[in-house]
Amino acid sequence: MTGRWQWLLRQVTRRIWFRAGLFSLLAIATALLGAWASPFIPLDLSAKIGSDAVDNILAILASSMLTVTTFSLSTMVSAYSAATSNVTPRANVLIMEDATTQNVLSTFIGSFLFSLVGIIALSTGAYGERGRVILFGVTILVIGFIVVTLLRWIDHLSRLGRVTETTQRVEEAAIRAIRDRRRNPHLGCRPLWDRKGDIPAAARPVMAASIGYVQHVDVEALSALAAKAHAVIYVRRLPGELTDPTEAIAAVSGGELDATALCDCFTIGDRRSFDQDPRFGICVLTEVASRALSPATNDLGTAVDVIGRLLRVLAAWAEPAEADDDTIDNVFVPPLRVDDLFDDAFLAIGRDGASVVEVGTRLQKALRTLSRIDHPGFSAAARRHSGQALERAERALEFEPDKRMLQAIAAEI
Repeated sequence: MTGRWQWLLRQVTRRIWFRAGLFSLLAIATALLGAWASPFIPLDLSAKIGSDAVDNILAILASSMLTVTTFSLSTMVSAYSAATSNVTPRANVLIMEDATTQNVLSTFIGSFLFSLVGIIALSTGAYGERGRVILFGVTILVIGFIVVTLLRWIDHLSRLGRVTETTQRVEEAAIRAIRDRRRNPHLGCRPLWDRKGDIPAAARPVMAASIGYVQHVDVEALSALAAKAHAVIYVRRLPGELTDPTEAIAAVSGGELDATALCDCFTIGDRRSFDQDPRFGICVLTEVASRALSPATNDLGTAVDVIGRLLRVLAAWAEPAEADDDTIDNVFVPPLRVDDLFDDAFLAIGRDGASVVEVGTRLQKALRTLSRIDHPGFSAAARRHSGQALERAERALEFEPDKRMLQAIAAEI
């Protein structure tokens, strides 16, 4: 359960400019510290450091970091293009939020800014002879950090933007979102099992203010609104679902409350987010498999690999989880449905891979495994998708032994 401001802060800290800005603040803090602490530095220590030593080092850093940053940015853009053409454009956000890439670019850009601020401070004489010692020491630390970052960057470049690496990131993001939702299946609120049947007939619908995908629901703010108005709120749209002004985003029973304030508790954007939307990661993985099965790509290995990843993601939904902390009593939130998770994962693959026996075999085996997992709804959903995939394959395949092999696996489900 994450509040709106916590969610926004998490989005900001993932931006490249945030970490680069920290380096800039380090440069300014170093300049101020050097000017303030210069009277306390022994004169003989400052004499051991040449007057031009720091100037030359900072000049080299400024010129080299600008070149390295330009090269790294071009490499990152190439990785985006590779992910877009070989995987899916929806996976680009994970590459952009990659911690290693952001740390590298932030280090390079921040070091460049650090050097510029240091050169300007030296030119104005803000440090003095003694203050140069502090700048020299911090510069040595920055150089050490740059060396370590360069070594990590060289190793990371060999994997950045590759199909396997990108699908691995999507799988990790999907499993992380799945496990977060398993711990809070109703976002910390009361369960709304039937979005229509469990809502009182007298409840007033509240329409969305714009068209877009729900990215985040601030249930704590909803609870505060409901408590103030002595009302009960029923959430109708979960993160990841498309909403528009013609359909209710929530319903209110009881006292009067401000509809605009209620809508402000829902963050609506033009694209889906991995954070509160476990289904989005599954959809992205399925899209990777569908693209791999297209005649233009014809990459059966990737499609088979994605089916295995989808198996792990859905198995994570059945993992034992801590008891649901339904601490908010005046807000009702619907849970994720197992049928929706299976539909997101296997409908497109069963359709696009119907004529490929290797894909059909792996799909039936994955569904067989899921059918044996002891979790409500898994067995029925697995049997349903197995039957649909088998029927599609029987119509698309012409070789009878291939059909019989798929039928034998499906019979075990």
